[in-house]
Amino acid sequence: MAERRPLTARDVKQNVEGYQEMSDEAFARRFYSDRAELLALGVPLQSQRDEFTGEELYTLTSEQYFLPPLELSDDELAALQTSLYMLEGKFAYAEPLRLALQNLALGRPGFASTPTPTALRVEVEVDDPDYSADMPGRLGKLESAISKQRTAKFNYWSISSDREQERTVNPYGLFRDREGWYVIGQDLVRKDIRTFKVSRIRGDIRFATRRERDFRIPPEFEIDDHRGRPNWQIGDASGEARIEMAPDTAWWVRREFGDHGRFEDDVFVTPYASLALLASWVLRQDGRARPIEPDELRRVIGSALRKVREVHEGIQPEPAAPKTRRAREDDGDRPAGPVVPERFGLLQALLAYLLARCGDEPSAVIPARELVENFHIPEDQLQDHLALLSLVNFGGGCYAVYAELQGNVVRVDKELYGDTFRSAPRLTPLEARAITLALEFVGPMIAAEAHNPLEKVRRKLEETFGQFELSQRPEAHVGAEEEDFVKTLSQAIRERRLVEIEYQKEGEETWTQRVVEPYVLERALPNWLVHAWDRSRDAERSFRLDRMRTAKLTKERFEPREGFDPHEFRDSRLAQILYSPVVARWQVERGAVLLRDGSALREVRIGSEEWLIGEALGQRGEAVVLEPAELRPVIARRAKELAQELGVTRMRVSA
Repeated sequence: MAERRPLTARDVKQNVEGYQEMSDEAFARRFYSDRAELLALGVPLQSQRDEFTGEELYTLTSEQYFLPPLELSDDELAALQTSLYMLEGKFAYAEPLRLALQNLALGRPGFASTPTPTALRVEVEVDDPDYSADMPGRLGKLESAISKQRTAKFNYWSISSDREQERTVNPYGLFRDREGWYVIGQDLVRKDIRTFKVSRIRGDIRFATRRERDFRIPPEFEIDDHRGRPNWQIGDASGEARIEMAPDTAWWVRREFGDHGRFEDDVFVTPYASLALLASWVLRQDGRARPIEPDELRRVIGSALRKVREVHEGIQPEPAAPKTRRAREDDGDRPAGPVVPERFGLLQALLAYLLARCGDEPSAVIPARELVENFHIPEDQLQDHLALLSLVNFGGGCYAVYAELQGNVVRVDKELYGDTFRSAPRLTPLEARAITLALEFVGPMIAAEAHNPLEKVRRKLEETFGQFELSQRPEAHVGAEEEDFVKTLSQAIRERRLVEIEYQKEGEETWTQRVVEPYVLERALPNWLVHAWDRSRDAERSFRLDRMRTAKLTKERFEPREGFDPHEFRDSRLAQILYSPVVARWQVERGAVLLRDGSALREVRIGSEEWLIGEALGQRGEAVVLEPAELRPVIARRAKELAQELGVTRMRVSA
């Protein structure tokens, strides 16, 4: 690229470090493998056959290597930088995101590497219940297996069978869904496409072979076909259900599940794979969803309501003692490392940064601490990175830079082709994926701070990513309504202004109008929440943005309430729920305590009783509310009333 001429494979073998000593056969294998890896990293080599010699001539143009002119405004770039600080400590892809932002910011004068005023003033928190200390390491190994198309082996705990078995999988893609992180691929033993929850992987993830590539992702595979489905559609569809929605609830179902069914007037028509899970969803609507077809769905609902009534009318059960947890083999192991940027991408970014620091001068002296902090390179590894940069630099015979660690500083000398590589390189697929995930996690907040619609920011970034396909990258799922609500509420939080909202709480038959003082936005995956003081109820409340119909900023301002902590609701009550062994394992994943008889006990703070009633109904009699004890007859009575309202009192489940 620097010499602006095509090269043959023979030229590469003679000039690039590591190839010279190889036999022609070994070099041919390695050359085509490295060429494929460069393509996967977003650096495509073009080739054409020389009509005179018959040899392949390879070229790499600067347009395919460097970032195009960046059209992001300072506000948009600052908002992206804000996302890094919002996600710090809760985002497995923080390091590739950091490197991507380093590249995007290169050459932007005055762009701060420390938290921006936007980052410091933003009132938003991120909570990922599926995040753990070892999650980044697992995702990193799976990302590597997907990008290199390597077969992976791991022990997997199947929650439905409560068994742990080794799985051998060709992984096709990773995605974050409602309940956590998932990897999807071809299970080589079961000969089928399967989805695995990453948090249920036990022990190490290993490559099954030593080959450079084990499989190719089928061209017809689309990851979005397997993502975002409601739980009653997971698996092969076995029928179609018709559910009449209350008019005041249909708007919410259209917004939340419109892509997974269709509406015929106020009737929601949805395919299903599990009648039991669809029945749970219907019951959670507490009368706002009326099952029409099939009759078997009505029977399942009728049976569930009878069981809910029975377990809450009888003698309150006494929970068993907590089960002593057995240590697993992987317990005590050091958590795996984070998802790290590819070494190639890091060297690209480091080269561009060093040359940019030289500017028009032939050399520069940079504090070593600056590189350590900006690139998150451990101090004891900085010299190794600089040495490798020099090796690939001079080994290729194309001198661009020489950098050496001298005490607490790095001495940089710009060489013959230095100015050629002074610009930021294109983002690697992993860096582009990190930005895409950041947009999905906190995108509406970024759009609000950037004063631009999220789709416009995303489109600009995708134009910057480069002309390559991101392997099985799911489309970001961010609703326009959600983005508008975040924008309105974040402005209200900053300016201390009241907001009028139309809100439909779980368990309520229709929406109500509230006037609230918003204090904190929270991204409690997969939902957005605002913690506020509800003036209409004169009490602290949390509101899910997906249940808002409208949110309107008013002109009236408010003073923060003295002593009010929006994270600790003073009028909340402690609820205790006992889950049967049938559903206990799923609840243990959500924080419940496993008991000796196989059941599980969960303690949760609730602000109102509607959620608790909905939980008891939705568990179809497999959950018993122990506390507050006075709610037990309320739940039993509601189950009886609901059976009458839905017309399922005399229906029996078929054998």
